[in-house]
Amino acid sequence: MTTTDTPTGPDLDAIGARHRAVWASGDYPAVAADLIPGLGAVLVDAVGTGRGDRILDVAAGTGNAAIPAALTGADVVASDLTPELLAEGARIAEARGVRLQWAEADAHALPFADAEFDVVLSCVGVMFAPFHERAAAELLRVCRAGGRIGLLSWTPEGFVGGMFATLKPYAPPPPPGASPPVRWGDEAYLRGLLGDGVTGLRAERGTARFAVEGDAVGFREWWKRNYGPTIATYRGIADDPERAAQLDAAFLEHLERTRVGDHWDAEYLLVTAVRS
Repeated sequence: MTTTDTPTGPDLDAIGARHRAVWASGDYPAVAADLIPGLGAVLVDAVGTGRGDRILDVAAGTGNAAIPAALTGADVVASDLTPELLAEGARIAEARGVRLQWAEADAHALPFADAEFDVVLSCVGVMFAPFHERAAAELLRVCRAGGRIGLLSWTPEGFVGGMFATLKPYAPPPPPGASPPVRWGDEAYLRGLLGDGVTGLRAERGTARFAVEGDAVGFREWWKRNYGPTIATYRGIADDPERAAQLDAAFLEHLERTRVGDHWDAEYLLVTAVRS
């Protein structure tokens, strides 16, 4: 008797463990606090939340959008793959005098019921789930018909898109079948991703200002200390000083080219839609 292998999908547990380690490295809470402290509130204001709304923030990190949503009086669940970020988010929420639920969850397989939420949000979060179709399907699944979906993602053409393009030749290969995160910041792509699962989709571009002290070299070193994807990229070439030096030079060129006076502008795409 012979057997044949059955095609299987990606090993989400193994991939999730690797991603969890990336985002737990460095100091993502500092990234959220120093660079994008008001970005979650921009998304919350755009989608509209308040008392009576049950809200899910997917890939919430330390609660950049979840905490502002809870401050409107909504019932909020903040979900993320990385428990270290959830713990820090809970501490921040307590300090701000707001209560919400924190849940460890993979955006590819959310542990929530169909149509459980009135609003589903993600602020520069779900875009980093590598399998976009799976993640988008989960966003749609847990949002009730007539509910709202709000997404804020870095664009391919903006500062963060350019940074990832700079890191890509030096970074570990993505899982087979994965898509680049910044594709979520392409309006046409996102419309195709959500498809007929939504109606009334509205998209607009905005800019987050990264105001940091010091020069481009100092900002490069800041990214290398604090941001998980940057840390992972440099760690992967740590035994090759020549490649590390090449990346240092390319990264610095990106920062010098994109600097605007005393800051950097990071473009994002803000999308709101109604669940069909």
